[in-house]
Amino acid sequence: MAKKVEKKEETKKENKTNIHEVTVKIEGKDWETALDKAFAKKQKTAKVDGFRAGKVPRDIYEKHYGKESLFLEAADACVQTAFLKAMDDSKLVPVVQPTVDLKSIDESGAEYIFKIITKPEVNVKKYKGLEIKKEKVKVTDDEINHELGHLLERYTELSTKEEGSVEKGDVAVIDFEGFKDGVAFEGGKGENYSLEIGSNSFIPGFEDQVIGMKVNEEKDLNLTFPKDYGVADLAGQDVVFKVKVNEIKQKVTRELDEDFFEDLGMEGVDSEDKLKEEIKKSIEAQKEMDAENKYIDKILEEVGKNVEVDIPQEMVDEEVDRLIKRFEEQMKMQGISLDLYYQFTQSTEKDLRNQMEKEAYSNVLYRLMLEEITKLEEIVVSEEDADKEAEDLAKKYNMDKEDFLKEFGGVEMVKYDLEMRKTIEKLKELNK
Repeated sequence: MAKKVEKKEETKKENKTNIHEVTVKIEGKDWETALDKAFAKKQKTAKVDGFRAGKVPRDIYEKHYGKESLFLEAADACVQTAFLKAMDDSKLVPVVQPTVDLKSIDESGAEYIFKIITKPEVNVKKYKGLEIKKEKVKVTDDEINHELGHLLERYTELSTKEEGSVEKGDVAVIDFEGFKDGVAFEGGKGENYSLEIGSNSFIPGFEDQVIGMKVNEEKDLNLTFPKDYGVADLAGQDVVFKVKVNEIKQKVTRELDEDFFEDLGMEGVDSEDKLKEEIKKSIEAQKEMDAENKYIDKILEEVGKNVEVDIPQEMVDEEVDRLIKRFEEQMKMQGISLDLYYQFTQSTEKDLRNQMEKEAYSNVLYRLMLEEITKLEEIVVSEEDADKEAEDLAKKYNMDKEDFLKEFGGVEMVKYDLEMRKTIEKLKELNK
């Protein structure tokens, strides 16, 4: 912490009461120490005739490079000290990461201007008596039969097709190799590959040309890669795939018999009626969850229409950053990087940010709105409740409590999350 920092605490408002500019100057002994450290760092690489690297005296260095060459290095080193001083003296609580500009710098010190954005004023004009109803859930026979069909398909067995040729819906076990201008290309070869005809998992035209082939038949497939294909050397190019069919398998639809129910392994399910009842419960549970989420979204949307708040763009930008980070993690789970996503979708980071702007704004609006309603309704979560919630969540995710809290952001985040959920439950009560 700086011993002597001149702070001009005059707070500029930029026409908004929650946007502040705090000026801090680092000078005196603290600035001298920073300059000394800057010189020690610069000295290691300074080149002056007659002196070995790292041995140039301070006065010679300053004559050769000028005192000004140390200023920016010293100013960078003092940013954190200046920031802590600005926070300590202003007592402001930022809602986004503050930004900093270097106002002035010279031999006497460095002056910084910190832009600190605090929580904007929120006026919730109406949040009670909106009479929002939850959608009633109903499961039809068609939905049950449709899901039953999917279930039977998942348990479909494959049997070797002894006669005939490849048809749509069959699985052709093939060897293949791709050539461009007579030269095999990387990633274009496979052996005993099981290709479901109609899955459209290969480039357009490939599966269509396999239809009609028989076991042990070999064939050259003349194809063209799509113009937007992910590999630049192949995009839009004419190629030849040499294909041999080793085996043809056809799907055999399962019967709702004893063997099927045994394979299914669902406790107590040994008949079509019982299976349909379980399917109905599963569909009902999913629909209930969807209806609950839509119900909450509708409440937040309606209450949000009655909120007056001037949300700083910086808060929205920070939320966009969070959404993109979450999206990137989701893509990674599918083995796709953001760069690859941009390539596939022919888009840019700017396009993705624009796409997420509306959701980010709503997220910030609802967060500020719920925080205000929490205060208005005097909803309080005790330390004991937060601690118990942390224990329950740690057990749910099969984690040590301390590890869970570290991952979640601490007990205060658990407390905040619990407050928000209690507030949403309160809103549901107030708007039936």
